Amino acid sequence: MSLPASTAARPAPPPVVAVLGGGAAGFFGAIACAEANPGLAVFLLEKSPKLLSKVRISGGGRCNVTHACESAAQLVQHYPRGGRQLKEAFRHFGVADTIAWFAKRGVALKMEADGRMFPTTDSSETIARALEDAARRAGVRVLTRTAAEQITASPEGGFRLALSGEGSAALGPELHVSRLLVATGGNPKSAAYDWLRALGHTIAEPVPSLFTFNVPASPLRELPGVSVPHARVVLAGEKLQYEGPLLVTHWGVSGPAVLMLSAWGARRLHELSYHGTALVSWVPAHTDETLRPWAQTFRLENGKKQVAAHPQFGLPTRLWRTLVLEAGIGPETRWNEVPAKAQNRLLELLLRTPLQVQGKTTHKDEFVTCGGIPLSEVNLTTFESRRVPGLYFAGEVLDIDGITGGFNFQAAWTTGFLAGQALAKVGALAA
Repeated sequence: MSLPASTAARPAPPPVVAVLGGGAAGFFGAIACAEANPGLAVFLLEKSPKLLSKVRISGGGRCNVTHACESAAQLVQHYPRGGRQLKEAFRHFGVADTIAWFAKRGVALKMEADGRMFPTTDSSETIARALEDAARRAGVRVLTRTAAEQITASPEGGFRLALSGEGSAALGPELHVSRLLVATGGNPKSAAYDWLRALGHTIAEPVPSLFTFNVPASPLRELPGVSVPHARVVLAGEKLQYEGPLLVTHWGVSGPAVLMLSAWGARRLHELSYHGTALVSWVPAHTDETLRPWAQTFRLENGKKQVAAHPQFGLPTRLWRTLVLEAGIGPETRWNEVPAKAQNRLLELLLRTPLQVQGKTTHKDEFVTCGGIPLSEVNLTTFESRRVPGLYFAGEVLDIDGITGGFNFQAAWTTGFLAGQALAKVGALAA
């Protein structure tokens, strides 16, 4: 005999998990979770109206997806913070896995000479569409303009999210989830992490990383757009230096050499309030001991040549001419007419052009934050919180940051994938 309709057993609703943040790590986590456990209801909540905004602007709109590193040991060397701790995670999901993941979804990647990897279409929209399509096929429910205003641990397990925005209209004012993945990205303001402190976590104070140097009184101010393929930038008085391409801008200097230095020196530069002297060597293959003999020999063999008119070391004409004039050598002066003092000044500028740094500028529309959830507070296999069972983290909300070249995205793919797979195992929460 069947029970009356009002008392008949109804099927239990599917377990619910939520992902906060519609960026690279959030999408990867949500997709990995939904694909690993199709029986879950997976919600991805993004407080802004835009999804995957950093994916779309990365690499000048081409999206530097990852970097061609053959092993986890090689990969971890490119992270000023978090690399050593991520070594095992990169073994479980590394560069080869990222390439295969996108290939399986119809996106081929190509490697450029410097190791950076981009979609063969050279369009970031290819990556964004692949992620959005994968989420849709996996059944992830994506809600934009939806914020979790408050998160509280529920007495019956899991979390209660107090919602605002469009999500509250669609889901109601509160969403009860079994597990929660936080992939909200980095933020330069410490107060932005207060809600995570309230859940029981500490925060490694956030400071900017990957930025360019402002040099208001730059001797190079008339050379915006000039670049050199290989320069060395040293922060005077500090053990901070980096070699690589350098670009002169209308506000100072940029390019990989500066960006890398800013990443490795993020905390020290913050302590210095982004003020100091950057010494640029335009001839990093030379030292005082090798450059001076070169000058003597060159002067003997080319005495009648005008110094300013004949650039050396492959330097751009405009840059060479600026350095020559800055050394006090006239535009028509020949090598055999250069006073010893002016020649020494030119060699000094070639080896150590001083630039008075007075502040920083975000690299294009991109930014990376050093700081966030300390890796000591998460399980580095599942990225579950060691302090709050059922709470997971992925991406830049963690105290992980890489140098430019696709490394921050690789950290997002790796942590997102591993956290998402762990998130899918809803059941008894780990103690």
